[in-house]
Amino acid sequence: MAHARIFGDPLHGAAVLRSRPVRADRLAHPMPLPHAPRRLTIATRESALALWQAEHIRARLAALYPGTAITLLGLTTQGDRILDQPLTAIGGKGLFIKELEVAMAEGRADLAVHSLKDVPMAMPPGFALAAIAAREDPRDAFVSDKCTQLAELPPGSIVGTSSLRREAQLRERHPALVIEPLRGNVNTRLRKLDEGKYDAIILAAAGLKRLGFGSRIASLLEPDESLPAPGQGALAIECRSDRPDLVAALAPLGDRATTLATTAERSFSRALGGSCHTPLAGYAEWEEGALWLRGLLASRSGDDVLRGEVDAEVADAEGADALGGALADDFLARGAARFLTDG
Repeated sequence: MAHARIFGDPLHGAAVLRSRPVRADRLAHPMPLPHAPRRLTIATRESALALWQAEHIRARLAALYPGTAITLLGLTTQGDRILDQPLTAIGGKGLFIKELEVAMAEGRADLAVHSLKDVPMAMPPGFALAAIAAREDPRDAFVSDKCTQLAELPPGSIVGTSSLRREAQLRERHPALVIEPLRGNVNTRLRKLDEGKYDAIILAAAGLKRLGFGSRIASLLEPDESLPAPGQGALAIECRSDRPDLVAALAPLGDRATTLATTAERSFSRALGGSCHTPLAGYAEWEEGALWLRGLLASRSGDDVLRGEVDAEVADAEGADALGGALADDFLARGAARFLTDG
């Protein structure tokens, strides 16, 4: 991997790169399809978004393997059942995938589809991410019927979010707003907004667009304003690691550009011990053939925020992993431990 360039906090005079799409021919490596499986069962949560994601992957698999019988196994996870407490209080986003992994371990399902940002940074023994599909819009979306821009909200306006990452960045840039927790699936969150419980809510743009709610987006928050979570907008396909046949069958669903970008993001988070208890952001995009990774750590209050960025030419997963590690090392050298020990 080429030597990585590390930049400090963009808010304090560091250089900022302008993103351009990477040439597709540099990342596309067509391969012959593996042997088609006879049947597949996809484990999925039963929320509208999870079902959309599972159906999307089922359709792609059906196109690849028209002779394969593919069914869905709907499951309710602990994260779906407990809606009256913040995720940080009940165990984090891993609660959304535990039951799906049990179904795979027991042989009731062959694979599971997840929002990659919900997948813990360390995979449990016996499981692997077989493919990461092409990313949807990775940005956060501002949803409100009262104004079109976040900056237009008057002081004291109530903004709902389920994310400490979003909360910290909102508090840093808009300290006059009141940030309140918001749980539930996409439809439930939109209903709470429509009932007047919030003046605005912040959601992932990808989920809104996938469910046909793109018209509800008042504006999109650019990464400079709200840096996305590692993996945001990407779908991950998980299976048992002792199924090399299945890993090979699922591999064509992967998108190389997305896979390398999210590998760098997740490496950054993993090296810092990122969890749902820590306001952490990480987002990588391609800039003229190099991968540009930006990271953020913050206190929940938004009073203390650490930013950094690094870029390098990345050719494989090892290089992407090293890029994330380089940014994490830079953060640790600049005092990141103060955020990671904050209870």
